[in-house]
Amino acid sequence: MENPSLQLKTLILSDIHLGTKYCKANEVLDFLKRCHFKKLILNGDIIDGWSLKRQGGWQESHSQVLNQLVSYIEDPSIEVVFLKGNHDEMLEEVLDFPLEKLNMIHEHIHENIHGHYLVTHGDAFDTVAQKHKWLAILGDIAYQFMMGVNAIYNKYRAWRGKPYFSISKVAKAKVKSIVGSSDNLEDKLTNAAKKANCSGIICGHIHTAIDKQIGDIHYLNSGDWVESLSGIAEYPDGRFEIIYYSNKL
Repeated sequence: MENPSLQLKTLILSDIHLGTKYCKANEVLDFLKRCHFKKLILNGDIIDGWSLKRQGGWQESHSQVLNQLVSYIEDPSIEVVFLKGNHDEMLEEVLDFPLEKLNMIHEHIHENIHGHYLVTHGDAFDTVAQKHKWLAILGDIAYQFMMGVNAIYNKYRAWRGKPYFSISKVAKAKVKSIVGSSDNLEDKLTNAAKKANCSGIICGHIHTAIDKQIGDIHYLNSGDWVESLSGIAEYPDGRFEIIYYSNKL
């Protein structure tokens, strides 16, 4: 696109989940083409190794997204930071692609004019993901099943003239909220940021976009590209904003 709609300093995306049936790859491509940015942060779970290991749902549009991301990596005018998430596992077993091109890392310090931000996917603060992987995988299978239920349920709602309602998103948010509370998630986030001498922290993982102040720590979460279709924009003046595909472009 010759005249992108959004002129950004930095674009932050996470949880695209390429390789899953419900990934919104076409929307991701359209969104990327409508944005101009100097820095792109891909904050984990961009490719879903768990799903691909279960035979997943890789489509041509998913290859197009991956190729688009590689084109940014190869563009000397764009800084690309690719962080690893918990679903970005076993990729070398299931993906016929030179993964070294992605140069995945676990943490990144992003420099903003108002302070430094620790950028990490967020699974490191999730006890289930870290210590009970089998349960996390079971939860992922259940979530994808609920996405199928969503499709059927919302056909019925549309027939009744009612708006879309996501059962899976509500259920996932509720579970993450319970786990987050038991994990003292906010304490972990603020402690990690302070330990890194940062004034903020940017995560993904929970599939819910957040812009929140926790004490003196600014917490941002980029959401996902399965249901919320959201990301974080950093404008040239240093301002952050949660942006949604549905109402921004």
